[in-house]
Amino acid sequence: MFYYIARAVVYIVLLILYKPRFEGLENVPRDKGFILVSNHISNFDPIFIAVKVKPQCFFMAKEELFRNPFVSLIIRGLGAFPVSRGKGDTAAVEKAVGLVKAGKVVAIFPEGHRSPDGKLQKLKSGAVVIAAETGGGMQPCIIQKGTKKILRTPVTIRYGKFISHEELGLNGRSPSQIRAANKLLTRTLAGLMEETDG
Repeated sequence: MFYYIARAVVYIVLLILYKPRFEGLENVPRDKGFILVSNHISNFDPIFIAVKVKPQCFFMAKEELFRNPFVSLIIRGLGAFPVSRGKGDTAAVEKAVGLVKAGKVVAIFPEGHRSPDGKLQKLKSGAVVIAAETGGGMQPCIIQKGTKKILRTPVTIRYGKFISHEELGLNGRSPSQIRAANKLLTRTLAGLMEETDG
């Protein structure tokens, strides 16, 4: 209940600060667990990609955010769980795997950090590994901001065609399959960015 109340509140804040346009929401599954993957350009990105997705989204968040007890309480209530970036955090991966297997939505920014120029950075393989472990598919998403304004900067949030587990070509965790699936995800996100630019 806390999550859905908080989501309604932050959506109002979002509408005050930005002029969001959501595209492709019909592509987002409502009846199964999956991995929601997006580029990363601002601190508002978790709100942008999750606010219109019907199931609750669970996020990997950098462990530094959980050091403040008050902040930790709030973001845990919103479905976030800590990950140690750059350390191969197996506990965070196992948490994400369990959530997807339980039919939940896990949202990941596979670039691992915010892009300084809005361009897609090299993707880390964590999201693909979770897909391999769970048999789940991926919902690609792109966030792009328009010309900056003092208030209500235009933002496009575009959801692409769902990528099924079969399309990812994962029947194990071999390095070659992980690399191939990660390349497919990279091409998909890059294509969505070009489509949004157009």
